Amino acid sequence: MTPTSKDRVKIFDTTLRDGEQSPGATMTHAEKLEIASMLDEMGVDIIEAGFPIASDGDFEAVRDIAKLSREATICGLARANLTDIDRCWEAVREAKRPRIHTFIGTSPLHRAIPNLTMDEMAERIHQTVSHARNLCEDVQWSPMDATRTEWDYLKRVVEIAIKAGATTINIPDTVGYTAPVESADLIRRLIANVDGAENVTFATHCHNDLGMATANALAAVDGGARQIECTINGLGERAGNTALEEVVMAMRVRGDIMPYETGVDTTKIMAISRRVATVSGFQVQPNKAIVGKNAFAHESGIHQDGMLKNAETFEIMRPSDIGLAETSLVMGKHSGRAALRAKLKDLGHDLGDNQLKDVFVRFKALADRKKEVYDEDLIALMSDASVEAGNEHLKVKFLRVICGTEAPQSADLTLTVNGVDHQVTATGDGPVDATFNAVKQIFPHNARLQLYQVHAVTEGTDAQATVSVRMEEDGRIVTGQSADTDTVVASAKAYVSALNRLVVRREKVGSDRKEVSYKDVG
Repeated sequence: MTPTSKDRVKIFDTTLRDGEQSPGATMTHAEKLEIASMLDEMGVDIIEAGFPIASDGDFEAVRDIAKLSREATICGLARANLTDIDRCWEAVREAKRPRIHTFIGTSPLHRAIPNLTMDEMAERIHQTVSHARNLCEDVQWSPMDATRTEWDYLKRVVEIAIKAGATTINIPDTVGYTAPVESADLIRRLIANVDGAENVTFATHCHNDLGMATANALAAVDGGARQIECTINGLGERAGNTALEEVVMAMRVRGDIMPYETGVDTTKIMAISRRVATVSGFQVQPNKAIVGKNAFAHESGIHQDGMLKNAETFEIMRPSDIGLAETSLVMGKHSGRAALRAKLKDLGHDLGDNQLKDVFVRFKALADRKKEVYDEDLIALMSDASVEAGNEHLKVKFLRVICGTEAPQSADLTLTVNGVDHQVTATGDGPVDATFNAVKQIFPHNARLQLYQVHAVTEGTDAQATVSVRMEEDGRIVTGQSADTDTVVASAKAYVSALNRLVVRREKVGSDRKEVSYKDVG
């Protein structure tokens, strides 16, 4: 298909569904609503809010997002059975624009899972898509693992779904197997050969297992797809999904060869990228395209000289295009509330008076410890404040460590547990180990530490450190994150943040016994 000038491509964001399937990326109810609101505000066309049948928590999140939605279509995921579809409809029905997304695995490998013959699966597709269409005017259907499905059978089941009432046909590259030339060709062949193709929107859903998710998605658009499924920061299980910011900015920057447009306000990209990184616990790698810390950094002398003379020599987009401040203005202990409010607004945080009051106290405390407070420091401060505000079953009240060349190192810790202070002294192999041992004495658990990472927010010996931890207990994976000028304090807070999330997950599972597995659902 040859694109016409500025063809419209819909952006379907699945951060809250496929993105949340990343191990440890589980978000709280309030965080899901916040991210959905930000997606709606930035102009995303469709928000896949979750998988309603998976748990009562997922259902409630999808239902509440549907109620609060303003412009975006709100979509829920459902397997190919009537119970899933009914539950999905119940969750999304109050949205201004509801959508049911139902799927089934069609490749030989996936057909073997429900042990269905080709004919039996075809009948189920007709039955379930028809049922969904009787409930909702907007129905999306996906043949999971489409790129490894036999051509004749894929064509057959797509035609069945269209005749049954599907309005969008999504073609998932579920395991990131395909290549760009194949991605484009598959969409072209479907549009050219499927009966009724002209009456539906074809969509693409790519995974990044071979590092080609963005390329595959854009190739599919070139082949005729007019909806891209993607996530903020490319979040998603295994190697992740197509990154929203990459496809949107690629089409904007290279409009000469990709004459497509979206409804996304790109100036809001950085704010939501940072927020998703915070609530998911998955930090963006520095060299990540568009939103990485180094995306607009230039160290080479030749590059720096060129940038000083003309920014376009080494930048194909402006930092302001994605909502990134072009200058990192320094603030300090003499800066007032008005300056802090204005600076935070520039960074994507529009605070109310009460919230500003709390953040201002934290800012002053930070300014007393640091000579200069940069934009990155404020971003870390806001992330830390939001994490603490959302989960406070446990809270670090006091910490003092003794470390050095003489072992053992020790930690004196006061931890507040559900409003009650507990004090303990513990030793360990270094101050961080001693601190974690102290936490475990006060709050015993069997969670295994899978990841411990420290990142300097800015340069200098007084820089804040952002610490990320990942823990696993009985198959439940949680992450925690915190920032402080004291690395050990940041470590303690990050560890406690992860435990707070673990408490929430324990309570959720304890009260919600019908959780289902939905790994690799498209």
